[in-house]
Amino acid sequence: MKMRAAELGNLLLFVALVLGGGLIIGFATAPGAWYAALSKPPFSPPNWIFAPVWSTLYIIIAIAGWRVWREGRINSPMNLWWGQLALNFVWSPIFFSGHRIDIALGVIVLLLMTIISFMMITWRWDRIASLLFAPYAVWVAFASVLNGAIWLLN
Repeated sequence: MKMRAAELGNLLLFVALVLGGGLIIGFATAPGAWYAALSKPPFSPPNWIFAPVWSTLYIIIAIAGWRVWREGRINSPMNLWWGQLALNFVWSPIFFSGHRIDIALGVIVLLLMTIISFMMITWRWDRIASLLFAPYAVWVAFASVLNGAIWLLN
């Protein structure tokens, strides 16, 4: 199936919003000396892994959002999509800039719940959008455990 120019333009806007927003927040709240000094669990990945993983996930998040947006701009799945994006974008400033590991843990758990809710709702009518969120859910589940472990260790 051939994509119309308008559809491609909308997809590119979603990618620009999500990937661009994520990269800006990532650069603005990059882990620094504070994070380096924290005690971390043995399963903590090296810092270099986060940028490629999140960049890939942001593209996937954008595609899923675009798919849902095409079907109806104001609906429950779209509201969940915007909610997960807002939670995603506030986590880094709370954790890395605010140094609030405890509040960040609450945010990331709520983010995971929102991701799972999105997947459950979209499964009924857009399985591709739902499945696109699967790697995101796995990564955020891991990040939640990591955030919790850092909180407990510090």
